[in-house]
Amino acid sequence: MCGVFGVHASDRDVARVTYFGLFALQHRGQESAGIAVSDERRLTALRDLGLVTQVFDEQKLHGLRGQVAIGHTRYSTTGSSQWSNAQPLVQHGRARTVALGHNGNLVNESALREQLAGEGVTLRATSDSEVIAALIANDESPLDEAVANAMRQLEGAYSIVALSEGTLIAFRDPHGFRPLVLGRIHDDWVVASETCALDLVGAEFVREVARGEAVLVDEHGLRSVQAVEPAEEGALCIFEFFYLARPDTQLSGIEVHGARVRMGERLAAEAPVDADLVLPIPDSGTPAAIGFSRAIGVPFSEGLIKNRYIQRTFIQPDQELRAQGVRLKFNPLAEVAGKRLVVVDDSIVRGNTTRQIVQMLFDAGAAEVHVRISSPPVIGQCFYGIDLADPAEMIAADKTVDEIREYIGATSLAYLSHDGLVEATKRPRSELCRACLTGDYPTAVPPDHAKLRFEPAPA
Repeated sequence: MCGVFGVHASDRDVARVTYFGLFALQHRGQESAGIAVSDERRLTALRDLGLVTQVFDEQKLHGLRGQVAIGHTRYSTTGSSQWSNAQPLVQHGRARTVALGHNGNLVNESALREQLAGEGVTLRATSDSEVIAALIANDESPLDEAVANAMRQLEGAYSIVALSEGTLIAFRDPHGFRPLVLGRIHDDWVVASETCALDLVGAEFVREVARGEAVLVDEHGLRSVQAVEPAEEGALCIFEFFYLARPDTQLSGIEVHGARVRMGERLAAEAPVDADLVLPIPDSGTPAAIGFSRAIGVPFSEGLIKNRYIQRTFIQPDQELRAQGVRLKFNPLAEVAGKRLVVVDDSIVRGNTTRQIVQMLFDAGAAEVHVRISSPPVIGQCFYGIDLADPAEMIAADKTVDEIREYIGATSLAYLSHDGLVEATKRPRSELCRACLTGDYPTAVPPDHAKLRFEPAPA
């Protein structure tokens, strides 16, 4: 996950623009936030643990002056949630200083760490992102070439914003696992993880950063380098479509909300049910629930009221906090009593959250609780930037649908088919990564994929 944003503008408050861009991308990471600015002579970065609104205030933004800025909201997939891993990371190398924010996950970072150590480069953080910054900072080639050289050594998922030498840099892996888009505010260039961030800051969408492309923006304008040949097939993460991206974002020209509504409509066709109310697990299940409701002609109801001041349960770091999050996050309406309910959600990973919600609805008097999931079962780990559970913890990895239904306590359970999910995105199957649903990975996967593998051993 993670959200990245960047802007180059000589006559704008670039830190403030970046702040609001990150505000639009808060859903992509809630562990830490940061902004780095450069005025061509000096690079300044401020980052800390917490939400965007907790890390920054007027006084802090006022101190971040320059012509170019990048920002990051973090959701950790490699390295613990600690200050040293907050981004943008700043790397002081032999050739230059680089600030960098990364969305994605490398699969060859162990080999690159060994390579850098052999060159005498010291790494202080425990995330894979620092490796990318170090490669660019210690390459004595011109900046364009240093970026291209780094990209040719990276394997895995990376959508990057960086700044160095007064230049805004953005680049994307040759598979295109994570989104990255370009926009303009009049003559000023903006880059962001999602189009919703462009909308919020008043930028016009121009195009996506191409797979394997590096874009550099300085006082002379934008220039592009096709640093790495695109992979034969694209691999935009399907999880972006049914869970991660904001509904008002467009992915490869497809509005996410519309895709999710179509998922619900297709799910209703595949697994209809006699019911009195259709209700979502808010918020990512809402569009699919709308589609399901329309398709079967059963009223849509909020049913579960969400406390929107509670962070997403999916990205809490441990099960104890996840359980507490569910109790704090949802409360059923009285209208569910005596009703046959269809509950629509985007996915089931461990099953614990769904189990609690089903029980909560029965406790509120529901007569039946039919669970419908707008994606196929999640069976495999993600190596490209989503911190899914270990397969041993994934309920669908070793249980049948009926066994899962029994565990969560639902009256019935059905998942959307693979074909139905792909068709709802309106993208060719060959352009999507579905590895967590199929176990078929588009790259080699690392033998050691533990999230905290670079953490120092406890004393």
